[in-house]
Order: sequence, then structure tokens, then C-alpha cells
Amino acid sequence: MRRKVTKAIFPVAGLGTRFLPATKSVPKEIMTLVDRPLVQYAIDEARAAGIKEFIFVTSRGKGALEDYFDHSPVLEQELRKKGKDDLLEVLKSTNMDSGAIAYIRQHKALGLGHAVWCARRLIADEPFAVILPDDVIAGEKPCLQQMVEAYAETGGNMVAAMEVAPEKTSSYGVLDVKEDMGSVVSVNGMVEKPKAEDAPSNLAVIGRYILSPSVLRNLNQLKQGAGGEIQLTDAIAADISSDVPVYGYRFEGERFDCGSKSGFLQATVAFALERKELRDDLMNYITTITQDRRAAE
Repeated sequence: MRRKVTKAIFPVAGLGTRFLPATKSVPKEIMTLVDRPLVQYAIDEARAAGIKEFIFVTSRGKGALEDYFDHSPVLEQELRKKGKDDLLEVLKSTNMDSGAIAYIRQHKALGLGHAVWCARRLIADEPFAVILPDDVIAGEKPCLQQMVEAYAETGGNMVAAMEVAPEKTSSYGVLDVKEDMGSVVSVNGMVEKPKAEDAPSNLAVIGRYILSPSVLRNLNQLKQGAGGEIQLTDAIAADISSDVPVYGYRFEGERFDCGSKSGFLQATVAFALERKELRDDLMNYITTITQDRRAAE
């Protein structure tokens, strides 16, 4: 019987330089889509998939991220005093039980593989998930939950995958597909950020993973790869030669790259339009400015 996936690593040590000057003092992961920070979407997705232990790989200057998950007695008392029970319920989703969350420092920016490796002692010998909060995925069923259900059938390693335009492959890890079975594909290998002409497919890895502990052992052996960083895709690909299968999972949902300004803005509009109390005003505004700009042209 396969062990359940109950631990997840959240690599959040990045400096968020694409969002300067905001990220000079505010961790990128707590920048908000509508009224919830990016990291809250990631936590909610993990909880829906059955994750019980949350491991954050952080760096200097992330204190506000750690504070976000703590209780706020003064705020809670004020809301209770004013009878704002609805807001108290909202706050509950941001609180983490003692012992459920851990923080580990990544002292050098050596890549995603190195960030995951930093959490190795808390993973021990269990399968685990990795969630990149920059990748926000809107779907009827949360992406990681879809993957956990598929993983129960396949085992091995599993990465979330989506098709991208050939000219975009140089921004992703790309799958070398062995067999396409629909939502699940078996993988011959993975190539990190290939040029379009060198890419084995246009099926790109995005920020959700379910990994065997053997990947952590592979990371022990790895040297710097593409971009001078320790690449997680290299460690996953190394499992294939050890007869540990690797699968790509075509998830159902829309992915937003909130590590980029345009992706963040698109996600903000998309999530706001899903909110009944915001939809009409926002749509009216979008329609008005679109008409005004067309008239001006």
C-alpha cells in the first residue's frame, strides 16, 4: 500500500526582484490577489489534498510571511467585540496549529533543487509534495488534489504539466514523453529550459510536484546545472535510470504565472470576476475603459 502524501514543501526564499520596489519590504508570497495573499491560495490547495505538515524554505526578510500564519489575539478580540463573526471565520483559515508548520532557511540562492534539499531532514523517508506559490491554479478541483488522486494509482514521481507554445520552452522544464495516456503521461526524461529546437516536447513542468524521497538522495549528488543552479528536474530525471517511474499530469484548471507582473494582473482580474460582490463593478469598469480607448484610437 502506498504511503499517503501528508507533507509539502513551499520554496519561498526568492527575493521577488521582478516586483521591486514592493518586495523591498513585503515578501512576494504575501502580495494579494484580491484580498488573499499568494501563499494562502497555496495553503488552501495543500489542505484540500490532505497535506498535514507544511514546510517553508525561507530566507532573510521573510518575517512577515511567518507572522501571517500566527494568531493575532488583538485583532481577533476587536472583531469579536464588534460582532464581526464573518471576518473571524476568514481569519481561521490563516491560522496554523502549533507543530503543523516549520521554517527552514536557505542561506544561498542555489536554485529550486537546493531549496527542496534544505528540507530533507523533515521529509525523512516519505513521499512529499512541492508547491510553488507563484503558480496559482484556478480549477473546480484543486490541482494538487487531482495529482494526489492520480498518484494513488501510479506511485513514483509526478509533476504537473501543461502544453506551452514552442517558443516558451526555454522558460520551463520540459518532458520527454514515453507514453501519452491522456491526463497522465509516462516520461523518458526531463530537460531544463531547452531552446525550442532542442525541446523534446511542448509539455512543460509547472509548480506542483509529488516526489519520492529518492529525489532527495539524488540531490545530494547533483552539481550545478542549467543557469548555474541545482535543478530539481535533474534530480527527478535521475530517478528514471534507477527504475523509479516519472509521470506528467495534465491538470484541469487555469494556471497563472504570478511570478510575473502580467500574470499577477491577469490572476487578479480573473479571481475578482469570480467574486459575486465584485464582478459587476469590475466588468462595468473594464467595459468602460475598453470603449474609451477604442474611441480614442
